[in-house]
Amino acid sequence: MTSPTSTLPRLAPARLAELRPGCETYRYDRAALSVGIVHLGIGAFFRAHAAAYVDSLLAGDPAWGIVGASLRRPDTKEALEPQQGLYSLLVRDALGTRARVIGSVLEVLDANAERERLLALMASPSVRIVSLTVTEKGYCHDPATGRLDRAHPDIVHDLAHPEAPASAPGLIVEALARRRRAGLPPFAVMSCDNLPRNGHTVRRIVGELAELRDPDLGRHVAEHVAFPGTMIDRIVPATTDADREEAEALLGLADAWPVVTEPFTQWVIEDDFPQGRPDFAAAGAELVGDVVPFEKMKLRLLNGTHSTLAYLGYLAGFQFVSDVVAAPSFRRLARELMTEEAIPTLHMPGTDLVYYSDRLLERFANPALKHRTWQIAMDGSQKLPQRLLGTITDRLDGGQPVERLALGVAGWMRYALGIDEAGRPIDVRDPLAGRFAAIAAEHGRDPERLVDAFLALREVFGTDLPGRPAFRAVLVRHLASLLERGAAATVAAVAEGRR
Repeated sequence: MTSPTSTLPRLAPARLAELRPGCETYRYDRAALSVGIVHLGIGAFFRAHAAAYVDSLLAGDPAWGIVGASLRRPDTKEALEPQQGLYSLLVRDALGTRARVIGSVLEVLDANAERERLLALMASPSVRIVSLTVTEKGYCHDPATGRLDRAHPDIVHDLAHPEAPASAPGLIVEALARRRRAGLPPFAVMSCDNLPRNGHTVRRIVGELAELRDPDLGRHVAEHVAFPGTMIDRIVPATTDADREEAEALLGLADAWPVVTEPFTQWVIEDDFPQGRPDFAAAGAELVGDVVPFEKMKLRLLNGTHSTLAYLGYLAGFQFVSDVVAAPSFRRLARELMTEEAIPTLHMPGTDLVYYSDRLLERFANPALKHRTWQIAMDGSQKLPQRLLGTITDRLDGGQPVERLALGVAGWMRYALGIDEAGRPIDVRDPLAGRFAAIAAEHGRDPERLVDAFLALREVFGTDLPGRPAFRAVLVRHLASLLERGAAATVAAVAEGRR
């Protein structure tokens, strides 16, 4: 997975002296670190965000080394194992790219091939935090209700084979059960995913699964396990071969999987870690009593707008979000979605939400980031309830219009049909992609029938929104326009106040 043309030696601890001038690296003895955090789902986002925060703290507190686990594919392990967990973080803006080598990840395990070793580590006394970035679909839950999906194949498997779990919730429950049997206190479970009230949601999911396994274990989880909520914010595009080549030029060494990000980073954490935690605040995180207002702010302003731009921008032919925001009608749509429709649903005295929205537009416009609209569009059925539908529900409850928010949902429906405006197939990556294809095949380009079929997806829309005539009407109107006139013309009409 190194650059296809690479002839350089691989990044590794023994070669740090060979790094080129200007490349930052860690200043602690990795051999002196102990494992305090196990992270499930060690993808690019975690490595660009939380792992970088921890990396800044290890010189003063070596008890918080990280072992990551890939839950589905071994590619991260295969890329980082020859580098002993090291990787470069490339921070980009219009002025250029700065490289930093991160050393906080000591090892990556393949959960499928090394499940027993992973469970043993999670059950070891030194581990006091288990964190997760498994995306919305990795929680095996119903996004519309936030509850455990008991019919999910992984959950069915985990209940039948609790000692060899396949899911992230199953791994956590089994590790907690082992710690309980050994007389060890439980670790804190810290979700770093974009779930509404992520700490509360994961508490419910893990608690339900533990209860199904053993009522006594369920009570133990309910009474003794902490689930601190978090709000995390940093834009992290997928790594490309061009990124690997740039990493080589900056490092003078080959890095199989560098991570690309923006200068901005934010982490708000509920301070609920009974067995201790790193000094996250010293690395710039904000420790609070209740993260929910910050989480809702990010989901509704950043994530909701990001998804809207991704679906409509992809349909209009834009490859990158920065190109979408550079188009005046799309930029106006995004700003007014935030300021006119989303901000009135938020209650955060003392926080300048308009300033935050303007900063978001600046971040989206970063030309160096190359964040693909197609990447953001993935797994929309899992994301829409948190990013757009909750805001829509609040506004409808208040008798307020949802013109721009509904356009984002209609954009998702148009994208999910699987054919772009030039008649080319769209590679729709979503757990419900098969059902989308069936809807498209059955209902063609009839906007009313299509809207009704999508609204019948209870996993996405629940039972309340499909019964709202005002919501259905605006969806039908927007989808008809997207099918007839295309995304660019539809966005321009909405941005200019025309229908």
